[in-house]
Amino acid sequence: MAGTRLKDVAERAGVSIKTVSNVVRGETRVADRTRERVLRAIADLDYQPNASARHLRTGRSGIIALAVPELVAPYFAELAAQVIAAAKKRGCTVLIEDTGGSADEELRIASGLSDPLIDGVLLSPLRLDEQVLAARERRVPLVLLGEQSYEIPADHVLIDNSAAAREATDHLLSLGRRRVAVIGQPSGPSHATTVQRMHGYLTALHAAGVPHDPQLAPDTRSFTRAAGADAMRALLTLDDPPDAVFCFNDLLASGALRVAHEHGLRVPHDLAVAGFDDVEESRYSVPSLTTVAPDKRGIAELAVDALLRRIDAGAMAPHTRLTAGYELVVRESTRARESTRSLESTRTTD
Repeated sequence: MAGTRLKDVAERAGVSIKTVSNVVRGETRVADRTRERVLRAIADLDYQPNASARHLRTGRSGIIALAVPELVAPYFAELAAQVIAAAKKRGCTVLIEDTGGSADEELRIASGLSDPLIDGVLLSPLRLDEQVLAARERRVPLVLLGEQSYEIPADHVLIDNSAAAREATDHLLSLGRRRVAVIGQPSGPSHATTVQRMHGYLTALHAAGVPHDPQLAPDTRSFTRAAGADAMRALLTLDDPPDAVFCFNDLLASGALRVAHEHGLRVPHDLAVAGFDDVEESRYSVPSLTTVAPDKRGIAELAVDALLRRIDAGAMAPHTRLTAGYELVVRESTRARESTRSLESTRTTD
C-alpha cells in the first residue's frame, strides 16, 4: 500500500528494521523462516522498495538479470520460473532477457545491459566468444548457466551432460535395443550441449560393444519439434532403421514421437524413445516420455546464491564450478504398459 515503510513491515513480521532491510537487499545471512515471515509481511502490506533510493544508499538495487537463448523454449521458461522463485526468497527482483542466441546480445547482457541498477547477471551463453566476454568493459558480477565453459572470473552452474546422456543411452541398450539413433547432432559447428551429450551417447555404445553407425545421427538443424520430426523421417528411410532413439531434448523427442505415430510404429514396442530436460509436456505426451530430468530448482538455487555471494565479494572473485543433480525418469516411451488382458486378469470377479 502507498506510504508503507520498512518500519511497518518490521512490526508486521515481528523483526527489526535491520532484518527487513537485509531481506530486501538480498542478504543471504537471514534464517529461512525469518525471511519467509518478512516476505509474507511485504506481500501483505504491498511494500514496494524504492530501487533508486536503495541503490544510492547501499550501492545495490536488488535487481538481477537472467538471460537465456530462447525464453519460449519450455526448458528455459521452467528454469526462469525457478530462478524468479529463488530470487524472491532472497528479496531480489529478476529482469528476464531473451538473447535469441545472439553473441552481441549475450555480450550486452553480460555487461549489465548498460543499466547501473543491475546488481549482477545470470547468463546462459550460446555463441559468446570467451575472449570477447573476458574483455567486456563493464565487469558486473556474473554467473554462467549451462554447458558453455569459460575460464574467466565468473561462477558456472551446470549438470554433467555427458554422464546424463550416457545413462539415457545405457537405459535404451538395457532394453536389448542395438540400433540406437541420436537426434540433436547439428550439421555445422556444435555447441557445448551437443558435444557433451554426443560424447555420453558414444561412450555408452562403446562400453556396450555396439558400433556407432553415422547414419543413425542425422543432421539436426535446431532443438525444435519440427527438427525432431524431420530427423525421424530421415531415420525411417534407412534400409535398417533404428529400434531406439535418444533425443537431445524433449521437443526433438516430441517431433520424433509424432512421426513414429504417422508411420504406424508402436512406442515402445517397435521404437523406444528417450529425451532430455523433463519439460511438463513430456509427462503428458502419449506415450509419456522417458527423459533426463535436470534439477531445475537446484540449478536456480545454486545460481542465485552464487551471484549474491559474487555481488558481496566483487565481480573479480575467483570462479567456482557448481554442479547440480539430474535423474533419468523412465516412463511409457521406453516401458511397455500392461496389456488389456493382463489388467483384466487382475480384476476380482463377482
